[in-house]
Amino acid sequence: MSKKKILENINETKINEFHIPRWSEFPAIDIYLDQLVTYLDTYLNPYISSEENPVITKTMINNYVKQQVIPAPTKKKYSREHIAYLFVICTLKQVYSIGDIGKLISGTIEYFEIGKAYNRFCANLEVSIKNVFLRKEMPHVTQMTEEQYLLKNVVQAVADKLYVEVKFLKKSNNKIEERKKWKNI
Repeated sequence: MSKKKILENINETKINEFHIPRWSEFPAIDIYLDQLVTYLDTYLNPYISSEENPVITKTMINNYVKQQVIPAPTKKKYSREHIAYLFVICTLKQVYSIGDIGKLISGTIEYFEIGKAYNRFCANLEVSIKNVFLRKEMPHVTQMTEEQYLLKNVVQAVADKLYVEVKFLKKSNNKIEERKKWKNI
């Protein structure tokens, strides 16, 4: 399915239902690479995938390991930590380079336990996406710590990109297709 087709299927209801599984919702056991790709794809494909740019592939994961953006698997199995890293990477690569994402992750886990940092990322991303589609601002920006403000801005960039794609680019593509139809009549 092309990016255009995926975006046509996204509506306000689907955006309000957007959910990334939390640390406690991850599989209780380590999983293999095929299972990992399927798991990530299930949650993220409706929002950030296209035929030209899949959410994740085995090759991408292997490259992230080689680049040391994520830890290497243990006996070809991937843990909760890997899943968390990859949800963050898949989401942020829509607006940031892999190198920048690696820096953001490293800086975060230096100060926060990975499960808590990941859950905070998910909650902030979901709120940002919902708020941008409802045209609401994130409350209490002036009362945030530097780390909270950074996280807010990181996830806001993803939310803003999704909004532009759904609200403007989707409509522009539909208008172009409509004009082409009328020219052919």
